[in-house]
Amino acid sequence: MAESVQTGLIQATQVARDTVLQQAPNGLHYASYGDTNIAAPDLARMVQAVPTTIAAALSRKAYYFVPLAMSETKPDPVADAKSEVMISSAYTPDLSEHAICHRNVNLGSSEGIFISTRLLGDRFALAFEFFINVGHAFVDAVGVPDSFTEAVWTQAVADVRGETSQDAWESRALSLPAASVDAKPRIDEKAKTNYIESAFSDAVAIYLLSLSVDFDYSELREREYPLLAPQPLAERLRLVAKLFPPNPTYEFAIRYRRRA
Repeated sequence: MAESVQTGLIQATQVARDTVLQQAPNGLHYASYGDTNIAAPDLARMVQAVPTTIAAALSRKAYYFVPLAMSETKPDPVADAKSEVMISSAYTPDLSEHAICHRNVNLGSSEGIFISTRLLGDRFALAFEFFINVGHAFVDAVGVPDSFTEAVWTQAVADVRGETSQDAWESRALSLPAASVDAKPRIDEKAKTNYIESAFSDAVAIYLLSLSVDFDYSELREREYPLLAPQPLAERLRLVAKLFPPNPTYEFAIRYRRRA
């Protein structure tokens, strides 16, 4: 990274030391640093959207909402084997070219997830980035419930249309590559595991997004793969909602809009 770009940056570990963590009622630890462009009540409402049953598995995570987390690291002159993730306390166009949506940083007894609020254009994008991180962290900590595994694999074998992310789309295709000579599908078990984990973390993220923001499912559309059909998605979300009921004051609802 150019020296001019380094100006005004601070080490992520220093941000963690200087910033007071808050604990949401659901148990999640989080903090805001710098000019994030997000109001404190809105941030608190977003963090608290994570059901307590999910948040309990993330006790060793701390979420830092910062203007920009840089994509490159700065070498540590004292310890050659280490490098420092850098954070900007404000947004500039030059710095944004070297930033990334989030960086994970080892903070010793915990892991800090530094989320770039100013790279994400609106509340919808910021919430989804946060909830995707929560979904993946939950899968890493707890795994995938058997009931979800059975439901999503039944959908895959039935060849339901579309998926919820590029990772889920690609790993699903790899898990059922072709039929064997006896017409039974050959299952790639590693790809199947990756697929189910991706599908579950996606479903958790979309479910949490629905608790935090009123949005149209089509807003998640990507060019690289077709979105999962609404009915199979609804089945996944209802199962996730049953497993992890919303916290008080949050409501889960699926509304279908008929074409004229």
